[in-house]
Amino acid sequence: MAFHTLIPPTLRDLQALRTMGVWQLLLQALLTGGITGAVIGLFRRAFDLINILTVRYVEGHSLADPWVGASIFAALFVLAALAWLFLRYEPLVASSGIPQVELTVAGHLPMRWATVIWAKFLATLVSLTGGLSVGREGPCIQMGAAVGCGVGHIWHEDRAATMPRYLIGGSAAGLTAAFGAPAAGLCFAFEEMKTPISAPMLIFTSVAAFAAWFVIQVLFGFGLIFPFSRTELLSLLQWWIVPLLGAVTGMLGVLYNGILIRMVLWADRSRLPQPLRVLTPFLLSGLLLYFYPQVLASFGVSAPALEKLPLPLSALLLLLGVKVLFSCVSSASGVSGGLLMPILLGGAIAGACVASMLLSLSCISPDQIATVLLVSMAGLFASTVRAPLTGAALVIEMTNSFQNIPAVLVATYIAALTANSLGSQPVYDSLKQRAVNLEKAHQARIKRGKAG
Repeated sequence: MAFHTLIPPTLRDLQALRTMGVWQLLLQALLTGGITGAVIGLFRRAFDLINILTVRYVEGHSLADPWVGASIFAALFVLAALAWLFLRYEPLVASSGIPQVELTVAGHLPMRWATVIWAKFLATLVSLTGGLSVGREGPCIQMGAAVGCGVGHIWHEDRAATMPRYLIGGSAAGLTAAFGAPAAGLCFAFEEMKTPISAPMLIFTSVAAFAAWFVIQVLFGFGLIFPFSRTELLSLLQWWIVPLLGAVTGMLGVLYNGILIRMVLWADRSRLPQPLRVLTPFLLSGLLLYFYPQVLASFGVSAPALEKLPLPLSALLLLLGVKVLFSCVSSASGVSGGLLMPILLGGAIAGACVASMLLSLSCISPDQIATVLLVSMAGLFASTVRAPLTGAALVIEMTNSFQNIPAVLVATYIAALTANSLGSQPVYDSLKQRAVNLEKAHQARIKRGKAG
């Protein structure tokens, strides 16, 4: 075996970065971030358009009309069939995409970059159009990593598909483009993906992230994801609420991860054919549209709407339970879609439950409700993903609430420590082996087809 194959991919790429000219490095990073921003910008525009048309159709027709119901379920059947075809054609687009990227960086999975870009783009739109409780951030990260590989091929790099500079820089650009959060993109690259920090890698990922931010914010003009109206600081006498929120979201994160992983493992072990497995959340989405639309992606309660506590505590608790279960069912089906947006919304609902109790006890003012929500969002992210810095940066940038950095940081670390102390494994660590198994099954199917 050649000696260079014994060197981890990340260290091998760091050696190459140190010998590269600064202008070449900057150009590669600008291309990676700029193209990623353009791809994700088009993805977000397409979803916004589909979302508007879907909501208009449903609101413009009576669900009591059997023909309307038939058309909705027929559309859901078609979407489920498309989702299954994408998974069968390219298993790398399954679920979030983040475990696949991390395994690719480690040299354990291939990156069929051209196929991943268009298949992940369309497959995630299918899932979101069907109302499934999935997010766009994981798919955007995977598409960004695939774009990075494509940039590497422009330079005729021999190992571009596994070169961390392109994968990690593209991932940082993807998260930035998904949420307009460059600091969170950088934190994700070095905290969640555990990339060794070096000056060339830091420059590459920073330039890629800010290039993506420029395209998303300046050229496409996307605004804040969670535009809360007031995020008033907690006073010194109210700071006991911060560790309380950290502990509560830490325990909720353990419960969320436990339910999700058990559902995924049960689905993998069951004899349920993959088409039926994929169809299940789409049918459930149709039923929820009739009986409980509050948890659906296009019709549900948004995080900013929760600032006004539109529901009583009992209804908020029900909303949280149904949202968590539907999110887990959606992810366990294997369809393309991320985990982070449902986690953030789940954190907001949990925060609304706590805020409702605190408000009734006169422990907070109405202007501080949004502060409780955003702290809870960051806490649940940190407990499930186990990346407190990324969670804190993400929520702060998405809400433009920089004055709450101390409270958010403290809560995220307490949430992560609570989840660790309870023995819960980070969610993406649990999902990596599943991605490997899917790829092995795909390769075996290809071999059987060739042998036949």
